[in-house]
Amino acid sequence: MNFTNSPIEVRILGCLIEKEATTPDVYPLTLNSLLTACNQKSSREPVMELGSDDLVTALDSLIDKTLVSTWKSDHNRMAKYQHKLRHRVSDKFNFSLPELAVLCVLFLRGPQTIGEIRTRSSRIHEFENLEAVADVLKSLEQNPDGPYVKMLARQEGRKEPRFAHLFSGEPDESTTAGSRIESPISGDETRVDALELRVNELQSELEALAQRLEQFMKQFE
Repeated sequence: MNFTNSPIEVRILGCLIEKEATTPDVYPLTLNSLLTACNQKSSREPVMELGSDDLVTALDSLIDKTLVSTWKSDHNRMAKYQHKLRHRVSDKFNFSLPELAVLCVLFLRGPQTIGEIRTRSSRIHEFENLEAVADVLKSLEQNPDGPYVKMLARQEGRKEPRFAHLFSGEPDESTTAGSRIESPISGDETRVDALELRVNELQSELEALAQRLEQFMKQFE
């Protein structure tokens, strides 16, 4: 790639990919919905506390890079935002759904093992096995316009290597490796992640309903 993205820009891309798959009824996202998704405390590493100005600046940069575009409907003139990492006119950044699922997890949660990627991407794409995830990682690494991901040096005390995206340039392995050794994902953690994600989906749906109600009431003004 001939440019790099800031952490906020990467967070935006990850949220747009995630919400396109999990809440298609309210996608593309309004600025407020996108801000809520970016500041979400579950399924995010690190947790961010962004303001509207932070988001607008990052969105303008992503639009300049043609990684995000705005969208307006005939019935609602409020600007909404959508990623442009799939179904592009050019082949560049035209990622498949399995590739988007992998990138989404890496964008939102930082470096991950193959097993973590498979578990945490299931709402976007269901991988049959670990080999299927490995194949996608290989395609992203060997992409002629990439590489888009890389395998990090194995952490001391961990059996599996982790993978990181390269949309923000080379990762700082001295900080991403850290000293904390995570335990494997448990069934309880998976259920909690699913419940937290559902709460955020419901919040997005409520915001969409509020917008529709406002449009309906304007007919009688």
